[in-house]
Amino acid sequence: MEKVHFTEEKATMLATLYGRALDSRLDNPILGDRAADDAVRQIDYDFPKLGLTGERAASVVLRAKPIDDWSAEYLREHPDAVVVHLGCGMDTRVYRLDPPPTVEWFDVDYPEVVELRRKIFPERANYHTIGSSVTDFGWLDLVPSDRPALIVAEGLTMYLTPEGGEELLRRLVAKFPSGELICDIFSRWGIKLQKINPVVRKAGATLYWGVDDPREFERFGLDPVSALDASEWATPEVMAKVSPVTRMQLRATKYFPLIRKMARIGRWRF
Repeated sequence: MEKVHFTEEKATMLATLYGRALDSRLDNPILGDRAADDAVRQIDYDFPKLGLTGERAASVVLRAKPIDDWSAEYLREHPDAVVVHLGCGMDTRVYRLDPPPTVEWFDVDYPEVVELRRKIFPERANYHTIGSSVTDFGWLDLVPSDRPALIVAEGLTMYLTPEGGEELLRRLVAKFPSGELICDIFSRWGIKLQKINPVVRKAGATLYWGVDDPREFERFGLDPVSALDASEWATPEVMAKVSPVTRMQLRATKYFPLIRKMARIGRWRF
């Protein structure tokens, strides 16, 4: 068992890992992320203290599913791509998507997070980890820039300062010849109400960067392709798998625009 003592934003990534593990234990899971469940069983940590109930765990996998689907679509069209997974935490996306060996994948997160990943997860061809804050931009020199790029960031942007996040996007767009960014964003209203989120509150984390409109990224050279608000995350197939309570909550969000647009998933092309 690997004992961890993560706090603040590093602790929240354990919550999302636990959420995917809880989903994998269901008879009809949305992600079926067995690697996440295996990881939880190898980590000595009081996961329940993070406040992630079964219903809240659904929000974790509902967010991850469209990001996975869009990422898989991009990799089918660009089997020679470089993938940069920013703030990867303990996400097992590279194992869920299982890209071909022609894809070169880089997971980037704090050194102590990467150290834990290396102890828990198996090696695979053309898969690399980089231990660095995403806004210590020297890590970019370790990533090749001669191919199309898929930039993925889940549960990251809201933890960056606006200045740090904007500079990161500028540098990414400048580095690669073309590509896509797939990430989630919080609205400014969502940032103001962050302490109602039990995972953020119990981890002692702080959110900083709110983005109200996906078109705000146009000034960094990113052209919006798609955006999903909370009422649109679940396809009909996925909706059939969630509990009646979650299904009711998702349907109700469409009548409350501030809540519906508090967390969005976007896709941009550059």
